[in-house]
Amino acid sequence: MNDTPYTTLPQWPHAHPVSGASATLKCLNEDFTVTELPLQLPWGEGEHIWLDIEKNGANTAFVAQQLAEAAGVQERDVGYAGLKDRHAITRQWFSIYLPSGKTGETPDLTQLQHPEFRVLGQSRHVKKLRPGDLQGNRFRIVLRDVTGDPGAIEAVEANLKAIAAQGVPNYFGAQRFGFDGGNVEQGRAMLAREIRVRNPKKKGIYLSAVRSFVFNEVLALRIQQGLWGQTLPGDVMDEAGRPTGPLWGRGRVTTTDQAQALENGVAERHATLCDGMEHAGLDQERRALVASPVDMSWAWQKGHHQGDHQADHQADQLVLTFTLPAGTYATSVLNEILHTTEPERHTEGDPAAAE
Repeated sequence: MNDTPYTTLPQWPHAHPVSGASATLKCLNEDFTVTELPLQLPWGEGEHIWLDIEKNGANTAFVAQQLAEAAGVQERDVGYAGLKDRHAITRQWFSIYLPSGKTGETPDLTQLQHPEFRVLGQSRHVKKLRPGDLQGNRFRIVLRDVTGDPGAIEAVEANLKAIAAQGVPNYFGAQRFGFDGGNVEQGRAMLAREIRVRNPKKKGIYLSAVRSFVFNEVLALRIQQGLWGQTLPGDVMDEAGRPTGPLWGRGRVTTTDQAQALENGVAERHATLCDGMEHAGLDQERRALVASPVDMSWAWQKGHHQGDHQADHQADQLVLTFTLPAGTYATSVLNEILHTTEPERHTEGDPAAAE
C-alpha cells in the first residue's frame, strides 16, 4: 500500500514535444477572456431570476455573495454552472431563487453597481443553475513576451497545428488540487482516517482532488508508455468514440484486458486513495482521456514595448481562441504549447481556469 504523503504534485508528461518557448499569462485581466456557453437560455417565466454577468477581477463565489446580498436571499439560493477565473474577464450566468411573491415585483438587478462585475441582462426561468449546467467555454487568451530561439517558436507553431488536429491530454488542471497540490494530501489523510473533516464542502473538495489525481495518473501512464491518442484493447469509449479513464468509486472498473490492467496497476499504487473513495460512497464514472479544442485559431502580434524603436521587432504575442467542453481546462491546452508563468499574486485559493 502506498501511504506516502502526497506533498507535491508529479510533473505529468506532455503528449506533444516540449517547445522550449515561454510566455507570460494574465498580465492583464483582458488577456484571459472566457464566455460561458449555456445549456439553455431562460424562458422568461419561473421562480428563478437568471442573470447574464460580466465580471472583471472577481471570483465566482464572491459575485454569488454580492448577488445574494443585493437580492436579500441566502447564498444557497444563488446558483451558477461553473467556477470562472478571477484574473480574467468572464461572462457567465447566475440564478437567484426569488419567487415574485405577493407584490409580484421583481428587483431590477441590472441597476446593481459594482467595480468588479456588471449585470448585462436578467430574465426569469423555471430552474436553478447547478454546477455543470453548461455546454462549454469559449476562450480568448493573449500570451505576452513569448521568448525562445527560432527553433522553439517553430515548435510552438507545430504544437498548435498538432493540438488543433489531435487534441490534448484531458488532465485536470492544477487548481483542482489546491495550493501546491495540498488538497490531495488532505484527502489522503481524510480517507486514511488520520483527520476528520466535518465541513461537507471541504470534504467534497478533497474527494474531488483525490479522484482527479488518480485520473491524471492513469492518463500520464498511458502517455509515458507511448499510448497517447491510441485505443487499447478493453477500453471503454465515450459517445464521441474517444477512450476514457476512470473517475474512481464503488464497483469494478468497466474496462477489460490491457486497459483494465493499466488502470488496476495505478489503483494498486494509490490503494489508500482508491479504497477510500470506494468507501466514501462515490460511484465509478468515466472521463475522456483526450480534450479536443473546437474552432481553434491563433495569430502572432507585435507587443508594444516602451522605448522599443526597432522597426523589425519580432512578433512576441500569441493570441489564441478556442472552445472547450464543460469540465475541460484551458491550462491543459496551454501546457502543451509552451511554458507559461503568471505575475506574482497572493491569491492561493483561486481557480486558475474555467470549468
